Formats: sequence, structure tokens, C-alpha cells
Amino acid sequence: MKRIVCFGDSLTWGYDPEKRVRFGEDIRWTQVLQKQLGKEYTVIEEGQNGRTIATEDPAEGEKNGLKYLEPCMESQSPFDLLIIMLGINDCKRKFAYSAMDIAGEMQIMLEKVQAYNHFRCKDAFKVLLVSPPPVSEAIGKSWLGDSFGYENARKVSLELAQWYKTLAGMYDCDYLDAAQYVQVSDADGIHMDAENQKKLGKVIAEHIKKQK
Repeated sequence: MKRIVCFGDSLTWGYDPEKRVRFGEDIRWTQVLQKQLGKEYTVIEEGQNGRTIATEDPAEGEKNGLKYLEPCMESQSPFDLLIIMLGINDCKRKFAYSAMDIAGEMQIMLEKVQAYNHFRCKDAFKVLLVSPPPVSEAIGKSWLGDSFGYENARKVSLELAQWYKTLAGMYDCDYLDAAQYVQVSDADGIHMDAENQKKLGKVIAEHIKKQK
């Protein structure tokens, strides 16, 4: 049986932009992925609301993904694939990051993953880097708009895909641009609705099947 670890933020946790609760297991993309891949796979959900790539967030608590990543890999070992989809929370106004800054954080994360995979796991697992669907124009009127800095968050998020694609090539990761298949809901401008959660799960499942 192959094991897949899905490491992400609220998009992976399954945040419902309308009801502001967690989607059920029949909707979250991780569980749709599980259903699409079948019994030969175990899909492990490691999503956390507000998780950043590598930045401390004193206002929201323990959100630094880089600090949690290695303990996560250790606790979930062995696994065959690590899916990383992060970066939207790093677009928040309080961090004042450019897309290049966020890519720099992701580079550090991929270096850590690569080192752990090589020295601790003998290159036993693969990595799929997913650039998240960008912030929508609806962020201008969203209750999350103030936190994310409105239009600037959209601008930065739109630039992430090109950086992530370059990083995937540098670190020999598989790559998928989620924006080519799904979009976030205008209900809050940040999170995917049920339809797009399900669609992303199916898209990633097909992507994984093609890599066999």
C-alpha cells in the first residue's frame, strides 16, 4: 500500500468559505483523492488553518510549516509521496512579502525535504509541489480582505506559479499548477468551494496515476 502525505494550509484542511467550518470527508480534496486512488493508497491529511511556509505568526499561534514539517515526516514515515501546497497565508499584509520572498521560503522548505529524503529515507519518496489557486478579486470585499491586504494579496498570489514551477525543476519535484483547474470562491476570495475541492482531488488523482 502506498502512502501519500498532503501538507498544506486551510485549502488542504478543507475550510468552507461560506459556512466557515470544515467540509465533510466526501468533499475535501484529500478525501476525494483517496476515493479516486482506491484501496492501494492511504492519503494522510496534514492541513492546518493559517499555516505559513516558514514564517512565525505571533498573532495566530504555531503556524510555521517549516518547523512542523520534519516532525510530520518522521511521524508519518514511511510514505511514498509528499504533496506540498502552501503559500497563500504568506501573502498576508502583515508579512509584506513579494512572490520572490515566498518562493525563497519554499526553496528553504524543499531543501529541508530533499535533505531528509536523501539522508534519512534513502530517497524513498517523491514530492509533488502544487502552486495554490490564487486569491480572487473578491478579496476586495471579503471579511478576510483587511488581513490579506486586498488587491496586493491577489497580485502576489498570481505570481507564485511561475516561481514554484522553477523551484520544482531545481529540486527535481513533480509540479502542478492548481490554478489551471480550480479557483477559489468569491464568498471570501481565499478558499475553494465544494465543487472546486472535489475537482482538485480528481485532478491530483489523475496526475498521480499518470506518474506511475
